Amino acid sequence: MRIVITGGAGFIGKKLARALLARGTLMDRHGTIETIRTITLFDVVEADGLPDDPRLETVAGDITDPAAVKALIGARTDGVFHLAAIVSANAEQDFDLGYRVNLDGTRHVLEACRALSEPIRLVFASSVAVYGGDMPAVLDDGTILTPQTSYGAQKAASELLLNDYGRKGFVDGRALRLPTIVVRPGKPNKAASTFASSIIREPLAGQEAICPVTREAEMYILSPRRVLQALTHAFELPAAAFGMTRMLTLPGITVSIGQMVDALAEIAGERVARRIQWQPDPMIQRIVAGWPARFDARRGRSMGFEPDADVAEIIQAHTEDELGGNIA
Repeated sequence: MRIVITGGAGFIGKKLARALLARGTLMDRHGTIETIRTITLFDVVEADGLPDDPRLETVAGDITDPAAVKALIGARTDGVFHLAAIVSANAEQDFDLGYRVNLDGTRHVLEACRALSEPIRLVFASSVAVYGGDMPAVLDDGTILTPQTSYGAQKAASELLLNDYGRKGFVDGRALRLPTIVVRPGKPNKAASTFASSIIREPLAGQEAICPVTREAEMYILSPRRVLQALTHAFELPAAAFGMTRMLTLPGITVSIGQMVDALAEIAGERVARRIQWQPDPMIQRIVAGWPARFDARRGRSMGFEPDADVAEIIQAHTEDELGGNIA
């Protein structure tokens, strides 16, 4: 089995590659457990920091180039995890780039899959940013999509494309609407949600962090561990499990920023929590306030997807996975 991961140089792409290497197998669309022989990581830069494993290969290329994507997803490809994207704030600031990468790039991936002799499985990383505006207090998979950012609109449009390509039998696709992923390792990026990881990651590493929203702001979050479990679980589920709608909001937990900081203080101590500097940013607060925070994710739970138990579990997972259990 050959697996392609777009956005493979990103932190989820690299973590997914490591997880697949450790698993060694995946169930294909026919219900057969197949050995993973090749994992190809595709991104604008070659992925680094990966294990020396003959099953891994890296390819640098542009997701907005249809020829490059078609060459990537060829006859030997058995499955794709499509993670490549321009993040939220960047997509909002650069309208054209966001649509080229997030929408046109997805179309190129779908077209490359369509050109194959039989439909392959495609797991697409969407986002709860597809919701917005005048929303009900609690959302579910049937809530009307009214994104209030270009990033959300691009993800919503990509979901519709994936569903239609699936309806036509071109691809066996499934889209996962990801909550905000906390705690992301590495450095802050241009996503509006980047602070949600920074206020945990930096203090635990002995550094100060800026929080641009109030303690009362709420977010719907999920840990990297649970995201990896969800991606592989989604790949192996039979098409019938999704039914006519190939989009799914992943189960997560709803927390306030204050609850996140309080959990940090409880686990690591008040001295660590005091490394957070509260500096409100009206633009970030506006964007975050427009995101949905409460979901009825019973459909996802019924399909075997699970959220984290609480914020403490998320912080503990980050400490173990990224810090070797050590807190500065």
